[in-house]
Amino acid sequence: MMETIRIDTDERGVTHLWLARPDKHNALSAQMIRELTEAARILGADPAVRVVVLAAEGRSFCAGGDLGWMQDQMRADAQTRRAGARELAMMLHALNSLPKPLIGRVQGNAFGGGVGMISVCDVAIAVPGARFGLTETRLGLIPATIGPYVLARMGEDKARRVFMSARLFGADEAVRLNLLADIADAATLDAAIEAEVAPYLFCAPGAVAAAKQLARRLGPAIGEAEIEASIDALVAVWEGSEAPEGIAAFFEKRKPSWQVG
Repeated sequence: MMETIRIDTDERGVTHLWLARPDKHNALSAQMIRELTEAARILGADPAVRVVVLAAEGRSFCAGGDLGWMQDQMRADAQTRRAGARELAMMLHALNSLPKPLIGRVQGNAFGGGVGMISVCDVAIAVPGARFGLTETRLGLIPATIGPYVLARMGEDKARRVFMSARLFGADEAVRLNLLADIADAATLDAAIEAEVAPYLFCAPGAVAAAKQLARRLGPAIGEAEIEASIDALVAVWEGSEAPEGIAAFFEKRKPSWQVG
């Protein structure tokens, strides 16, 4: 039984995959990472599922990686640390390669890994007040395992505007950065999502899956080499001195040693 996510499928085969940790701003815990990976496997193999909408409960879409999970990774031995990084990377890969259209319904803020979750969607629509940011470097971390997907979505030139600075940006800029396809008021968000869903119900499911696979093959490479490089990069910062300092400063509600002003 899934505890951190929820799956609802209607009679048309439209599935809503809900991030369901609203009290934790849908931060990606180890359990949620595993459950999302399993959900991608189940939904991808189910011929009755035509379209998947990635949605979230509560005020936030996804606050990124759960900081408690990050603390556990940094305290773990090298083998366990690498296994945790791999689970995160393979969850993103599973969603990115889902053989169904994946539409992001972004009803609130998305930071760090939440931006990565949006980036693996085929299209994403957010409410006007949503805020976004690749906030990892504030904590001495880097947007590692999400990096291939963020770069593929934004392009390197646009991604570099926000990839390293941890600067927050709004929905309008997210559209300009190509993270979002559009913006819709909260009252019309579901109608906007339905407008993206409806065309697929007229399409041959096998052809849709093959077209998506071809798009990924012809697009920026995100294969084994790129995924392994992202895992290596994440493990390296976990093993460095800045990540422990940044996360400790967060929990101790103090400035990290590098912050000026």
